Amino acid sequence: MVYMYLCRRKPKQMRYMWIIFMLLPILALAYLAWHLWCLLPLSAGWKWLIIGLGVAAFSLMFFSVARKFDQLPLWLASICYDIGTSSIFVMLYMFMMFLLLDLGRLVRLVPKSWLYDNWTTAGILTALLFAIFLYGNLHYKNKVREELTLTTDKPLSKPYKLVMLSDMHIGYHNRRAELARWVDLLNKEHADIILVAGDIIDGSMRPLIEERMAEEFQRLNAPVYACLGNHEYYAGDRDAERFYQEAGIHLLRDSAATIGNLTIIGRDDRTNLRRNKIKNLINPLLGRGQGEAYTILLDHQPYHLEESEQAGVDFQFSGHTHHGQVWPISWITESIYECAFGEHQRGQTRFYVSSGLGIWGGKFRIGTRSEYVVVNIKNK
Repeated sequence: MVYMYLCRRKPKQMRYMWIIFMLLPILALAYLAWHLWCLLPLSAGWKWLIIGLGVAAFSLMFFSVARKFDQLPLWLASICYDIGTSSIFVMLYMFMMFLLLDLGRLVRLVPKSWLYDNWTTAGILTALLFAIFLYGNLHYKNKVREELTLTTDKPLSKPYKLVMLSDMHIGYHNRRAELARWVDLLNKEHADIILVAGDIIDGSMRPLIEERMAEEFQRLNAPVYACLGNHEYYAGDRDAERFYQEAGIHLLRDSAATIGNLTIIGRDDRTNLRRNKIKNLINPLLGRGQGEAYTILLDHQPYHLEESEQAGVDFQFSGHTHHGQVWPISWITESIYECAFGEHQRGQTRFYVSSGLGIWGGKFRIGTRSEYVVVNIKNK
């Protein structure tokens, strides 16, 4: 999300934004290191060791983004990925805790002794962090079934049951065993069609290939249609296309498929600056006499919803936002997007932005949820 924002700035602006973006975690690390140094009643050697381990864990996140784990054994790469990407969330909550204590000191509610050489404070903060992230992990594993009913005046030969999901992010952290559990969950719905709004792949193709994850998708008991997400581009869109083909997934890349009275349109991801406009995807359908078909648009990133409304799309399904993944990042996504999560309507066009079935990075859902959506489409 930050990457996409920065890429759309002017070159000079982008340089300044990247500097700020890189400085923020360094300043946060320095703030946390200083607080830990003051708080822990240990010798200097032990303090340096604890702070060094924290910095090393955080550094693993950058190695993950740079795809440096592909040369490691799969089990070790998965551990390094989990530690690195989890560290940023742990840092966030530690930062908020120390900031709250500092604010408490300013208004004289928190004694100075609580923050200096105090095992009690250290123990309470550690227990609180453990409880928060244990809850976040358990909450992530609980997949919410969201049911939605759409009615239309357009002719339908029968009611349709569709399962829609986004942001599976299969890879080093969501391995084949987890994917198999999701496939079993989706198969219980006995849907007519399964639609995926991008980011099936997390980043590296290596774990998908080594664990032969395509075989799990082949077990799905309904045809699968999907569009690309930004993470498919990070993995390499051509490699992603080959995986989709092997998995039996029908990729819609600025193209459409008609199933009964439904027309499914898959838009290429916003990463492709030359992707087609929505109206240019809709107009050829009208020219072929498919104007009476109920149109469903898959567009991974929910920007410019007015374009779907103006093009006459009946229903748009998107993902990408993860609803911030953990609170309070959800507040940021809600300020960026017209709709960051859930149902929305513009004119006659209805929308649903999913928080995703899977997740990027550490497996924590705090103030958000992992979900799949069961959509029933029927005549009024």
